[in-house]
Amino acid sequence: MDRPNIIFIITDQQRYDTIAELGFPHMDTPNLDRLVREGVSFDQCHVTAASCAAARASLFKGYFPHTTGILKNADRWRRSWIESLNDAGYHCTNIGKMHTWPYQTELGFHERFVVENKDRYLEGRYYFDEWDKALRARGLVKQQREIYRKRADYDESLGAFDWELPADTHPDNFVGDMASWWIETYPQTEPLFLQIGFPGPHPPYDPVPEASAAYMQKELPLLPVSDQELENQPPALKELRVHNRDIDHDSVVMPLHPSQQQRHRQRAYYLANVTMIDQKVGQIMQSLEKAGYLENSILIFTSDHGDCLTDHGQSQKWTMYDQITRVPMIVWSPDRIRGGRRIESLVQQMDLGPTILQWAGVEVPESLEAESLMPAIDGDDFSGRPYVYCEQARDAVLTGCQFMTMVRDRQYKLVHFLDEPDGQLFDLQADPGELDNRWNDANLAEVKQRLLAELREWRIRSGLTTKDWCQDWR
Repeated sequence: MDRPNIIFIITDQQRYDTIAELGFPHMDTPNLDRLVREGVSFDQCHVTAASCAAARASLFKGYFPHTTGILKNADRWRRSWIESLNDAGYHCTNIGKMHTWPYQTELGFHERFVVENKDRYLEGRYYFDEWDKALRARGLVKQQREIYRKRADYDESLGAFDWELPADTHPDNFVGDMASWWIETYPQTEPLFLQIGFPGPHPPYDPVPEASAAYMQKELPLLPVSDQELENQPPALKELRVHNRDIDHDSVVMPLHPSQQQRHRQRAYYLANVTMIDQKVGQIMQSLEKAGYLENSILIFTSDHGDCLTDHGQSQKWTMYDQITRVPMIVWSPDRIRGGRRIESLVQQMDLGPTILQWAGVEVPESLEAESLMPAIDGDDFSGRPYVYCEQARDAVLTGCQFMTMVRDRQYKLVHFLDEPDGQLFDLQADPGELDNRWNDANLAEVKQRLLAELREWRIRSGLTTKDWCQDWR
C-alpha cells in the first residue's frame, strides 16, 4: 500500500472512562465505540505529564518532559517530529488545539487553523484564534470567565454552564465543522497528516442544553471521597484543594466538600461535551470517506490527560491519579490493521510518535525515549513497558511542591514529591480506586524502595541516552 494518510484526533482533558465500548455503559459514544470495535484500543495508555502543554510537547517530540524542558503550560516549545513528516512529503495541517507556545508556532505544519483554550486567562488572554474571529464576525460575545462570574450561581456550579449561543458556535462544534469543511474543500493531497484538536471536554464544562439534559437524567459513577482519604493526601495536594477553592481556574470554583448534586451535575455536563465531540468524530469520518481519504488512512483518537471531576476531592488535573494519567487511545484502519483488539500492556502516549514515523517511512531517531507500538498494532508479541512515568512541575496552580513524579507498574503506583518526606503509594490490585495511601505502610516498605530506586535509575538512564538529543532540535 501507499504511505497512509494519518488523521490524528486529540481531545483536551478526556478521562479513560468516557467511551461506552470500553466498559462504561452510561456513555453515549456510538462513533468512538465503532473505532474501538474495529480498531486497536490501548487500555493502559498513560500520558507523561499532568498538564496540557507538557504532555503534548512530550507526545509530539518523543521525549519525557524533563528531557524536553517543557514542564508546564506556557513553557516555550516550537519543534516536533511533525517536521520530519513535512520533510518526507506529507502535507501537514492542524485544525484546532495544539497548545504550542507561542500558539501560532509552525511546528512543521504547512497550515494551522488555531483554536485554543475556551477560557484563556493566565496566558494568551488576548490572543485571537480562529474561533474568536468567527464569533466576532457574527457579532457574538464569547462565553468566558468574566461573563460566568456575573452569575448568581457561579460559586456553586463547579464550572458547569449551558452553552447559550447558537449551537454551531460551540468550540467543539466549530472545530469539528472546520475540519469537515477543510477535508471536503481543500484539494485532495496525499499523503496527509491532519491533526484535529478539540478544545473540550476541558472546562468550562459548557455543552449545549440538549446534550447535558440527557446525562442529567442518568445515574453516573462518582468515586466516594472520605475524610480519611483527604487526610492521607500529601501536603502539596491538600494545598492544591485549597488553591482550587480560592481561585477559579477555567471558571471552576471547587469547594472543599461539594454536594453529591453538584458533583453529579458537573459530571453530566462534562460527559455531555464528550458526546458532542463523538458526534463530530462521526461527521469527520463521513467527510474523510466522501473526500476519498478514508480507504488509505490510519485514524488515531486520544486525549492529552484526564480530569478528576471531584474524585479524590480534586479539581481538574495536576495530580497523578489514573483519572489524570490514563487516557483513551485508539488506532483504527480496517484496511491496514486487524481490529477488535484491546491491548492491556502499559504504554506511554508518546509512543505514538515513532509509530507514526514508521508508517510514514521516516527514520526514527535513536535517542527517542518513545518506543514504537508497531508490534502491538501488527499483532506480534507485545509486553509493553514494565513501568510508565508522569511528571509535573510547580506552576500557577500546583504551588505546594517543586516537582512531582509518578512511576507505575501493573500493580503499584508511587508518587514522589521532590525534597519532601511525604508521597503516595497505591496497591492498584487491592485498591483500584486509589483511595488508600500506603506511603507509610511498613508492609509495602520494600515496594516503596523498589519504585523509588526505579525513579532514580530511570532519570539516570534518561540523561545518558538523550544527552545528544537537542542537536537535532535546535
